[in-house]
Amino acid sequence: QVQLVESGGGLVQPGGSLRLSCAASGGIFSRYAMGWYRQAPGKQRELVARITSGGSTNYADSVKGRFTISRVNAKNTVYLQMNRLKPEDTAVYYCNIEAVSAGRDYWGQGTQVTVSS
Repeated sequence: QVQLVESGGGLVQPGGSLRLSCAASGGIFSRYAMGWYRQAPGKQRELVARITSGGSTNYADSVKGRFTISRVNAKNTVYLQMNRLKPEDTAVYYCNIEAVSAGRDYWGQGTQVTVSS
């Protein structure tokens, strides 16, 4: 059973920082791309950042220069360092694994990030 558990969300003021963690269990994930998505109320879920098995990264334009995705394959963990947070970053953030060999994606339960004064 594949499980993804996100942590690190919370309430921060604009300009603040958070680090999200996603710990995966139930398999070996070093072969898969992983990513962070977010969904705000009334909005579609959007890709925030993605990292491939080889370490290549991709970011939404809205977070470039502020967010950094990384992974530690030995720990089956992916991180999202979020700096200079803005109110528009407020959303539920979800960890994702592109488990191509399983023919599906896996998703975490989400962690709430609220950026507000």
